[in-house]
Amino acid sequence: MKKKAEERREQILRAAFQAVSDKGYETVTLQDIADYAGVSKGVTNYYFENKEDVFLSLLEWVTDRIYQQEYKAVSKQTAAINKLEAYIHSVFIDPKKNKKFYKVYLDFMAQASRNPQYRLINLKFYENCWKIGRNIVALGQKEGTFSADIDVDTASKMIRSIIDGCLIQWLMRDEDHLHEFYKKTCYELILKYLK
Repeated sequence: MKKKAEERREQILRAAFQAVSDKGYETVTLQDIADYAGVSKGVTNYYFENKEDVFLSLLEWVTDRIYQQEYKAVSKQTAAINKLEAYIHSVFIDPKKNKKFYKVYLDFMAQASRNPQYRLINLKFYENCWKIGRNIVALGQKEGTFSADIDVDTASKMIRSIIDGCLIQWLMRDEDHLHEFYKKTCYELILKYLK
């Protein structure tokens, strides 16, 4: 029964993600989410208290999934330089997926300035990202690949800042063919910074 409930919640969260991606945070209703999920509004209300509960759960669910994908990709590598490359590749998945995620994510970030719960979820996401960055930098320093003069905590934050900056700029250009350029440039900038 618990597995079925988790599957239903995930079905609704996937639908909410698609609805926000298509229509934008401000205009999506519970009825939209139910329609996207192919369920009645009552089913949505059974699993979530209200629209705000769906959105809080969605932000937590989607950022956790992104972090898990990034962590898994980095964990498969042993050398710092390979971990960094895997990290960048796991973030710059492909134009379609990146566009969808960042459209939804930026909608949530616009709300975060007024919603402390969103800020907390986002902070948890960034702390996870910074942990990946810290591990890569510390390993690189131990291997002698990265400069020993760089502060690990600062570097971890700058790595994520460069990643998000490149992806947001790419998104705003709305030219899918530039995805590879931004990915390559992002990797090269971070590498230059760390060396």
